[in-house]
Amino acid sequence: MWKSGGMATHTIALVAHDHKKDLLIEWAKNNKERLSQHSLVATGTTGRMLIEMVGLNVKCLKSGPLGGDQQLGAMICEQQVDMLIFFWDPLEPQPHDPDVRALLRIAVVYDIPTASNLSTADCLMSSPLFAE
Repeated sequence: MWKSGGMATHTIALVAHDHKKDLLIEWAKNNKERLSQHSLVATGTTGRMLIEMVGLNVKCLKSGPLGGDQQLGAMICEQQVDMLIFFWDPLEPQPHDPDVRALLRIAVVYDIPTASNLSTADCLMSSPLFAE
């Protein structure tokens, strides 16, 4: 749910598959100031990289293949996540593909803004709704 009134604090979930982690890290560096004003949650490896390489404060869940995608899906169901930035790799098979599909499905069911690539992530961050 996008909160309204004054400067909003959102909970933003950040996830990236192995071949997309560098892209997400670079994007997070470019958006560090805005991201740091919000609560961030990420699957395990991605979260640790965001902490170490970008300097963001991130709540780390389990690694995606070890249940992190499912944890994140549960958080969305409990309305604890306002936005999902998930740089997934459509060209690389994932051993936990059913979990990935379930996460993307639940994000749509609960109607949270979701970005699966750099262009859409930039659009979400620059949206006037983001600041509401």
